[in-house]
Amino acid sequence: MSLKKQYLKSKPVCKVTFKLTASEANNAETAKLVGDFNEWDIAAEPMKKLKNGDFTQTLNLTADCEYQFRYLLDDENWENDWAADAYKPSPISFDDNSVVRV
Repeated sequence: MSLKKQYLKSKPVCKVTFKLTASEANNAETAKLVGDFNEWDIAAEPMKKLKNGDFTQTLNLTADCEYQFRYLLDDENWENDWAADAYKPSPISFDDNSVVRV
């Protein structure tokens, strides 16, 4: 799992690339990036699955903000990003949410 951040000079936006390896995804068929940035929409477009089984997705996020998120694997299992900037208790479960700060 990894988060790659690239700040744009022309506007207050950070391009964040989220990556989930095949082993971290437990060889899932699908992975969705769900969080504050898409209103926790579990019907969100799946992440791109690479030939090696890894998943990736890049989002443009407003700078100077904090976003909670998790990965939804095969529409049934939730997974955190262990390379996240922080973790916060979820308001709807006993698990923590991953946090990205941009």
